[in-house]
Amino acid sequence: MSRSNLPFQPPLPSTLVRSPPSQHKARAETPIAFIQAIVKAYERRGMNPETALAKAQIEPKLLHKPRARVTALQMETFSATAMQELDDEALGWFSRRLPWGSYGLLVRASLTAPTLGLALARWCRHHALLTDDVVLHVSEQDSMACLQLDERVDLGELREFCIVSTLRNALGVACWLSDSRIALRRATLRFAAPAHRASYPLLFDGEVQFDAQHNGLWFDAGYLALPVRRDEAALQRMLQRALLLTVKPYRRDRLLVEQVRQALTQHPQHCRNAKALAAHLNLSERSLHRQLKEEGASLQALKDAVRHELATELLLRTAKPLKQVAEAVGFRNEKSFSRAFKAWSKHTPEELRQSSGQALGGI
Repeated sequence: MSRSNLPFQPPLPSTLVRSPPSQHKARAETPIAFIQAIVKAYERRGMNPETALAKAQIEPKLLHKPRARVTALQMETFSATAMQELDDEALGWFSRRLPWGSYGLLVRASLTAPTLGLALARWCRHHALLTDDVVLHVSEQDSMACLQLDERVDLGELREFCIVSTLRNALGVACWLSDSRIALRRATLRFAAPAHRASYPLLFDGEVQFDAQHNGLWFDAGYLALPVRRDEAALQRMLQRALLLTVKPYRRDRLLVEQVRQALTQHPQHCRNAKALAAHLNLSERSLHRQLKEEGASLQALKDAVRHELATELLLRTAKPLKQVAEAVGFRNEKSFSRAFKAWSKHTPEELRQSSGQALGGI
């Protein structure tokens, strides 16, 4: 993805991410096992990790202390240097290296998908072009979605590092594409619980199961319907600091926002007020307002947005009289509709139609 697309970073304040290694004051919570895994990648290539360790201010003696920890910033610095020196964005996970820019190509291939579900399907399909050591795919069952990773070869001593890194990278991209914090229900991993299993809540929210039948991340299938919100310009900005995909968790979970939008658009008869909408979504009215607030939205703002979109479509694509348009979007009279429309778009319904060259009149 870029030199900054690093795995195994616990959430950090953005100011800490920007600080140079000599200034970091973060807690050391990243297991030394993840540093050891990258050192093994150096050894496989007959290369010396001394320079990378020095840049990250990691003392070599820590490599021999199983319970040692490093900070996320040290992990970032060491990984970034290793990616450059090894010219491998996979940091030795796979039987063949992934040259610089490989993961960036995967993101670009997913950008034009209309929904996150299709974007993830493309990501998985194109990932197979980079390596066939593992296979990724997305499935749905009982309103749950699973991003699954199947192992096709013996990943050896880098198995844990490969599986967790690949899954976290894909999750980070999914969050970025949808601009949403995707809340995991659980993570299932085929390998036995490692000695540093206590660090796994920093890697995955929700329940973590070891010795599972499949490697996978489980989440509400509703996320797959979220629209892709990014474009090429956003991709270029992201690639400059792709580390944030795995370091900085998204604050907003847009799943409920999209569900409310769909309900207001597709089932307006069931969503006349907050109580009716909450019942339609199997929520309490209090939970509805609370969760929307957590996602940075309000019910009134979403109602206005849906009404504005529908009104604009009717004004531009039909010749319905304003009175009929007003009734269609839930207003009792033309005057109140015109006043609201001007507040939404800074111009009146008549001005919108005139600017589009359409004439007012009957159907």
